Amino acid sequence: MKLIACYSNKGGVGKTAASVNLAYASALNGNRTLLCDLDPQGASGFYFRVKPSEKLKNNTFFEDTKKFTDAIRESDFHNLHLLPANISFRDFDIFLSRMKKSRSRLNKALKPVDGEYDIVLLDCPPNISLLSENVFKVADRIVVPVIPTTLSQRTLEQLYAFFKKQGYKSSKIFPFFSMVQQSKSLHLETMEQIRAEYEQVMNTWIPFSTHIERMGVHRAPALSYAGKEAAVAAYAQLWQEIQN
Repeated sequence: MKLIACYSNKGGVGKTAASVNLAYASALNGNRTLLCDLDPQGASGFYFRVKPSEKLKNNTFFEDTKKFTDAIRESDFHNLHLLPANISFRDFDIFLSRMKKSRSRLNKALKPVDGEYDIVLLDCPPNISLLSENVFKVADRIVVPVIPTTLSQRTLEQLYAFFKKQGYKSSKIFPFFSMVQQSKSLHLETMEQIRAEYEQVMNTWIPFSTHIERMGVHRAPALSYAGKEAAVAAYAQLWQEIQN
């Protein structure tokens, strides 16, 4: 079982859209896939029309394996299951701070599904926290959507600096450009700067697209209804690059 985190310490960069479409692409490629929504906003569940389990609170997430596995829902798509978030996940950090080995609890929580899935994709909340540090430790790869603007570039620098300070493996970080508008010279210039600074920037980038914005209307992965559109098909290409 491989753990892939879709993470950014900045909000509004297309993180959940990427999580949902990468999970769909993974399942479409024949992988038994679990999308685990760790963001209390629960946007992944909304896109898949899946309601959260009210029984899976912040404490039972980490301590009750039966409630954890019972909370997993099937999606409308073959090979794709979802662990939806609920609003109590906002207290993850408070709960983790009271636990022993607080930075290793996520690894233990996910053990019940080890062997049940080929890919577990984590849709992470946009902050640096105890939960984030759990993700940094347990994930095999951390894909980071970056809008090619000055503020997103700055938050990427902060993420690398945090990894270095805490001794985490920055080799896990794979940034990719999101919501790119080629008509903007700033986007193109920033992409060049980031590629020059970091070795592991993904080749595939996601253009800004109204088809992706309409995920909230369709309540489905963009790949499922607009997969032939070049901007949307980029998610499938990104998944192939991640998998390879």
